[in-house]
Amino acid sequence: MTHPIRSAPLLACSALLALAACGDQPFDYDLRGNFGNAPSTAQAAVNATADRPEPDARGIISYPGYQVAVARRGDTVASLAARIGVDARTLARYNGIQTGDTLREGEVVALPGRVAEPEGGPIQPPGDVDIATLAGEAIDSAPEPSGVQTSALEPARTGVEPVRHKVERGETAYTIARLYDVSVRSLADWNGLGPDFSVREGQYLLIPVALSDNSGERDSAAATGADTTPRPGQGSPTPEPPSASRPLPAEDTVAASKPVESSAPDLGATQTAAAPDAAMSFPVRGDIIRDYAKGKNDGIDIAASPGTPVKAAAAGVVAAITEDTNGVPIIVVKHEGNLLTVYSNIAGVTVKKGDQVSRGQKLAEIRRDGTAALHFEVRDGFDSVDPNDYLG
Repeated sequence: MTHPIRSAPLLACSALLALAACGDQPFDYDLRGNFGNAPSTAQAAVNATADRPEPDARGIISYPGYQVAVARRGDTVASLAARIGVDARTLARYNGIQTGDTLREGEVVALPGRVAEPEGGPIQPPGDVDIATLAGEAIDSAPEPSGVQTSALEPARTGVEPVRHKVERGETAYTIARLYDVSVRSLADWNGLGPDFSVREGQYLLIPVALSDNSGERDSAAATGADTTPRPGQGSPTPEPPSASRPLPAEDTVAASKPVESSAPDLGATQTAAAPDAAMSFPVRGDIIRDYAKGKNDGIDIAASPGTPVKAAAAGVVAAITEDTNGVPIIVVKHEGNLLTVYSNIAGVTVKKGDQVSRGQKLAEIRRDGTAALHFEVRDGFDSVDPNDYLG
């Protein structure tokens, strides 16, 4: 899947190491991918993850954004390609392997193009399943009946489409797991990695999907119609206050003393106004459709029309221009005070690495396909901070 503005996506290690003082502590930093789930150099929290979906009879797992094949015991790239009906050389080249390479049982191989969909269509996000299309395809593919016949429609599969990460040189399963806050064991189980957890450059990995808190309990209660009580943190219904048997008597409150007029000077007139360049300007103007939440969304998502210019929030130097796993550009600008700003979900980049940019200068524009919004981050060195504290 592509990274939604979530998505997501995270800068190249070399760029950030050159931008902020690292000390003697090594950092595993890879800022490609989902900015909404940016990594930490501290030990990442290990999140519980769901099991990988079962493939169909051919070994295909199909999502709206991409498809992968799951290797069987004894499979080579050539035999897998023959089974699913794709060109072996194209499949090998896409995954950075050779056609004769033997695959591990359960190893995930990314498909360069779509093959025939499984029965029921691709795995869709809950609520996004197009039942009409599903039923229409089933009817269109059915033979002409000689009489009235009925059959059960293959149920549509629902689930979250995982992030698909392309391994870059120097990355390991451990750094990738830390990047997305998942356990390396879960990453290995989802992708059929070997006991040494080795990965190769150019390999595509599915990032395990986190389990929703108590989702099974909620679904079970909904299915049975059981009465549910508010969960901790959700509050409880406020009871209605009992009515008085008779109203309280009217009470006239008399001030204890008259207010004393102060002769103190107006200090407000002597306060220093905030410097206009202390705050950053909005890179685009629009509604904030997803706000900052440390560890969940390390920036803000600002709605803007496709093609809207994306401007530098403050003067600085273009420190890095990289791409997420779908080839969508990401710009990082370094400012005074060890601050960085990050701009993603963009296109039409108009600057290059090393350029000096002024506040309000155009850097790129909002993509004309995908989500019409900018993902914007402010980082103090390596730590994400709330952009709302800087924008004005």
